[in-house]
Amino acid sequence: MFFFTIDNSKAICNWQIRRLLQAGSALLLMMGLLTVGQPAFAGWEPDKLSNAKQAISEFKKADPSLKRFFNSAYAYAVFPTVGKGGIGIGGAYGSGTVFIGGKPMGETSLTQLTIGFQLGGQAYREIIFFRDKATLVDFKRGNFELSAQASAVAATLGASADADFENGVAVFTLTKGGLMYEASVGGQKFSFDSY
Repeated sequence: MFFFTIDNSKAICNWQIRRLLQAGSALLLMMGLLTVGQPAFAGWEPDKLSNAKQAISEFKKADPSLKRFFNSAYAYAVFPTVGKGGIGIGGAYGSGTVFIGGKPMGETSLTQLTIGFQLGGQAYREIIFFRDKATLVDFKRGNFELSAQASAVAATLGASADADFENGVAVFTLTKGGLMYEASVGGQKFSFDSY
């Protein structure tokens, strides 16, 4: 009886591993399809700029106190839609626009791969404020990554009042839809192309 239980638990464990690998493969395939449909950075696109400006408007509406970040930050990157999903293994992707002094100066994209307890999918907006030119220069080099401990402030009425820059950036998110247990921004990697 004891021997049978061990074999049975191995079978269950192997089944769980197989299901996790299948789910991870499906997620990676989905993320691959999302990125294949994205055109290469080919310069200024009016729809992307319009979407970015709409996202800025939504952030300001959700939390008017974000105005101090728009006024004091050297630059900011706006991601109108970041799609995130996962079952144990997860990923996220979004493309956006970088602004200096309220004027667009380039395009950016973010990718994220996460492993751990997570289940579901969501779409959200994200904005990253850069405190100074040095932080933006580091971002523009294309090897910028948010640390694993990085966190974002959910843009709700008054939420940004106590927020501050951490390691040169301040990150805010605004939910668009979906439900997901895990919503960290740690480990996000970025690429950048100027106009």
